[in-house]
Amino acid sequence: MLQKADPLRAFTTLVMAVVLAVLIGWILVVGKSVLMPIFIAIISVYVLLTATAALARVPLIGLLPEWALRGVVLAIFVLVLLLLASVLVGTAEQVMARLPVYQKNLTDMLESISTRFEIEEIPNLSTLIETLWGRINLQRIAAVGIGSVGSLAGVIFMAVIYSTFLMAERGGFARKIAAVLPQERASQAHMMVRDINRNIGEYLTVKTLVNVILGVMSFTVLKLFGVDFALFWAVLIGLLNYIPYVGSLLGVVFPVLLTLAQFGSIQTTVVVAILLTGAQMWVGNSLEPRMIGRRINMSPFVVLVSLALWSSLWGIPGAILAIPLTSMFAIILANFEGTRPIALLLAEDVQAVLQNGEEK
Repeated sequence: MLQKADPLRAFTTLVMAVVLAVLIGWILVVGKSVLMPIFIAIISVYVLLTATAALARVPLIGLLPEWALRGVVLAIFVLVLLLLASVLVGTAEQVMARLPVYQKNLTDMLESISTRFEIEEIPNLSTLIETLWGRINLQRIAAVGIGSVGSLAGVIFMAVIYSTFLMAERGGFARKIAAVLPQERASQAHMMVRDINRNIGEYLTVKTLVNVILGVMSFTVLKLFGVDFALFWAVLIGLLNYIPYVGSLLGVVFPVLLTLAQFGSIQTTVVVAILLTGAQMWVGNSLEPRMIGRRINMSPFVVLVSLALWSSLWGIPGAILAIPLTSMFAIILANFEGTRPIALLLAEDVQAVLQNGEEK
């Protein structure tokens, strides 16, 4: 009788899992404005706590009490965000003022190419170029982009508020788990939180350091060639590098297009593109693998799927948060026997998941 009931139970479990997944997806879409700052705050706290632990190992500074170290790290975090916000706002105003110049440079470049290669002999080609280019409204595109930046600034502001309270209440989290759950469950929950803290915290901290290095290299290249808004593009390149695979490509495309619009020179644009791509390749193929290693145990296919899923739900912020959030879910799934097979499907190193399961 039990054997006959097992297929029905498995089917029921599968149906409930699908329904739960659809429900969670619906909640993530509907509650985007509320949930996104909370998730950003949680991810930020991992970086802040890891930075606090590193600061505690510094001579003299490490003698400070833990609450003081957290306060110093949080103050630096807020200061960095304010500086980034000032760069974004200041750059947005300058871009709007420079757009007519960029559009004229591109138009002159197209006319020069047409004259040099005698493309004007092709019937109506010059008229076609003029018609297509006239339909591109750079000011409207920039206005949409600036509006998106303003919306993102509001999300970041709420994330800072949430991060402050999470940092303050972190000490009582362990006591709450012990009070709510039985001893065995509380111990399992502590181990799960410990794994999440270690994996996500180390990954985000090292990834942030890698992105800062990439941003400095990109800033040096852009400043060397006199590209407008070099600091803004360097910050954008560093932020986009949180997005696996796609982010590095976008990080090069945007400043390269601006270089073309600013100078109207294909030669300069090609050189800038080669140098920025070289920096991305060195960081992605040499520096990042050595520093990050296998802190995030997910297969490349799962990384792409999670990137597509979270970006479709929350746009660019979702793409940036895709890897940490998916990794958190994978660790949670690996801690329960019933959901461990799903964690095995998500993992790149299956033995690591099985070993952690046996330890628990």
